[in-house]
Amino acid sequence: MPDPQLNHESPVADVPLRRSRWRRWRRWLLALPLLFAAGSALQVLVLRFVDPPFSAFMVTRQLDAWGDGQWAFHPRYAWRDFDRIAPALPLSMIAAEDQRFATHSGFDLQAIEKARAHNERGGRLRGASTISQQVSKNLFLWSGRSYVRKGIEAWYTVLIELFWPKQRILEVYANIAEFGDGIYGAQAASQAFWGIDASRLSGDQAARLAAVLPAPGRYSASRPGPYVQRRAAWIQRQVRQLGGTAYLDELE
Repeated sequence: MPDPQLNHESPVADVPLRRSRWRRWRRWLLALPLLFAAGSALQVLVLRFVDPPFSAFMVTRQLDAWGDGQWAFHPRYAWRDFDRIAPALPLSMIAAEDQRFATHSGFDLQAIEKARAHNERGGRLRGASTISQQVSKNLFLWSGRSYVRKGIEAWYTVLIELFWPKQRILEVYANIAEFGDGIYGAQAASQAFWGIDASRLSGDQAARLAAVLPAPGRYSASRPGPYVQRRAAWIQRQVRQLGGTAYLDELE
């Protein structure tokens, strides 16, 4: 009669096999952060020289539209190089959102501390994102407030500041920022709101575009309400205090 033990694998003999499989999985798990770091670094380095054809936020907005049954919706986006955008727009964006853009390394520690103190007192939450962080978030990531997403945003911000000159950061931001529902970048906004090229934006128009950046779905640059008008006037004053186009020359 055949021995029944010969028809089954020995539990003892199976232990080395399980250990070998675990070691392989552990190596892969340990390698994942290194693969992500290398892949993201290469991604950012390539985009220093290659203009992005779309951003993560554009893809998200498109998927949201399809989810709502808006099958005809398509984001409006047309790239324009930095020297083909009126200087008033990047200046207005700096004045509105990140006046220490030229000197910080991706994170404005003073603004972060002020925002923390303000939020502790209660009231409307205040953010402290720099333009570099905005590029990181809009270009590469999904929306949300999780610690994981914020950590990845910080990592991409470090890479952007490491590999891109300041002018490139500003150029990308002026092209991927959302200025209206599904309207991304200086050229698409200029055409949609005023029927002109981005190179012909006036100081007032540029200030109004920068004024709606916190909530482009709520505010309108082409039909500004009292808030946008007040904020645009403040932005124009800040642009003059920054030194106008001479400020941009310092970024080259």
